[in-house]
Amino acid sequence: MEDEELVDQKKYLEERCKPQCVKSLYEYEKCVKRVENDDTGHKHCTGQYFDYWSCIDKCHQSSLRSSNDLCDVMRLLTK
Repeated sequence: MEDEELVDQKKYLEERCKPQCVKSLYEYEKCVKRVENDDTGHKHCTGQYFDYWSCIDKCHQSSLRSSNDLCDVMRLLTK
């Protein structure tokens, strides 16, 4: 057990949630391309960036709730 390498669950959950958030990721990438040549510094994609990560966070929450429910069921079954 001590020899097992720890895995960052956050990265796993993010990768798992990306397909559900492809629309907001596409909107963010589209915005980045649109403003990349802005020399004034006034244009930004902060809204699209936060929309994407909000989607990822919502997906995480539902994934974690599901895994917690599964853990509760397993505990009940092993009693």
